[in-house]
Amino acid sequence: MEASLPIVCVTIGPPPEVLARLEAVCQVRIVAADAPARVLQEALSRAEGLLCSALLPVNESLMARAPRLRVISNFGVGFNNVDLPEATRRGIAVCNTPGVLSDAVADLTLALILAASRRLVENAAYVTSRGWSGGRPAPALGFDVGGKSLGIIGLGRIGRAVAQRARAFGMEVVYHDTVETPQDGPDYCQPRKLDELLRESDIVSLHVNLTPETHHLLGARELALMKRSAWVVNTSRGPVIDQAALVRALRAGVIAGAALDVLETEPPMAKEPILSLPNVVLLPHVGSATVETRAAMLDLAVKNLLAVLAGQEPPACVNREALPRALERR
Repeated sequence: MEASLPIVCVTIGPPPEVLARLEAVCQVRIVAADAPARVLQEALSRAEGLLCSALLPVNESLMARAPRLRVISNFGVGFNNVDLPEATRRGIAVCNTPGVLSDAVADLTLALILAASRRLVENAAYVTSRGWSGGRPAPALGFDVGGKSLGIIGLGRIGRAVAQRARAFGMEVVYHDTVETPQDGPDYCQPRKLDELLRESDIVSLHVNLTPETHHLLGARELALMKRSAWVVNTSRGPVIDQAALVRALRAGVIAGAALDVLETEPPMAKEPILSLPNVVLLPHVGSATVETRAAMLDLAVKNLLAVLAGQEPPACVNREALPRALERR
C-alpha cells in the first residue's frame, strides 16, 4: 500500500505526532536542512510535496530535479526563499503560514520598541557587568513612547496588530502601504506617503514581504529623511533595509538607533560591523519563537501540504494561479 502513497520531502524536524500524521497518508523522506545538495536532490527526485522552512532556497535548479513536485509548503509567513515565478510556471503551489504568527511578531515588535526606548539591553548589561554595584555611571536616560509617532510600513496582518498595541501605549500611528491597492487602515491610523512618514515618525517599524520592490526599501536616502532622534525597527526581512547604509547612518548619528530581529545575512559573519554598534538592539530572528505560535505554524504548514496532495484547495496559497495545475496532477 505504501507504494501508492505520495512521497513528501521534509527538511524540518517534525515532532512524533506530526510525523505520524504525515506518515498516515504519505511516504516521508526526512532530510536535514544542512544535508549535502545531492541528498536533498535524491529525496526530491520522486517527491510530490516539500515541507521546508524559509532557510531552504528553492530555486529553478532544485525544482528542475523534482519533476513530480506539486506543492512547496513553507513553515513561515515569508516565501522569498522560493523562486515564485518558476514555481508558478511549473504548476507548483507555494503555501505559507500567515495569520497564526501575527500576534507573536507584533508582541516582539513592541518589545523591541520598549527595549530601545528604555535602554533595556544597556541597563541589563550595566547590572550584570557589575557597573551598578561598582558605582560606574548609569546608562543615559531613555524616552517615553506615549505621544510619540510610530510609522508603520506595511499595514497587513502584523502591521495592524502592531498598530493596536501601539495605540494602547498612547502612540500616534501613521502608515504607508507598499501594495498597489492597500486596504484602508483603522480610524486611529493615518496614511502617509513614504517620505512623509519617514520625516514625521519617531519610530519606523517595517512589516512588508521581501520582494524585488521592497528590497532595500530603506537605503541611505530614506534614512537621511528620518529624525536624528528616530529609531528604525525591523521584524520583517533583513534585506528590506540596506544594512551597509544603515551602519553608516548609525555611526554618523543620522538616526538614533535600530532594533532588529532580522539581518541581511543570517546568521551574520563574526566581524559584521552592525554587531559592534552601541546604538543597536539585535535579536536572532525570533519573531515567531513561542511554543504556541510554532505549533500553530507547523499545523498550518502540514494542512497546506496535505490539502494539495489530496487534490483540495489549501488554507493558504501564495500563487493561487498555480493551483489548478497542482491539484489536477494527482
